[in-house]
Amino acid sequence: MATRTANNTATKKNKTANYFKGLKSEIKKVSWPTRKELVKHTLVVIAACIFMALLIWILDTGFHGLFSLILGN
Repeated sequence: MATRTANNTATKKNKTANYFKGLKSEIKKVSWPTRKELVKHTLVVIAACIFMALLIWILDTGFHGLFSLILGN
């Protein structure tokens, strides 16, 4: 009985060690962006968010005005 528990614990440790070895190997394969690329992509995301926020605000204001005319409020 004790042998099974010891083997089970050893197997779990091996699986954990193999997981982290694989993780380390995969992280080495990642192509990380340069600082310049990171700043450029961040600015694109911020600009897209601002554009979408303005678009939604314009549509919301337009629909509010349209519904106000229809309902007479």
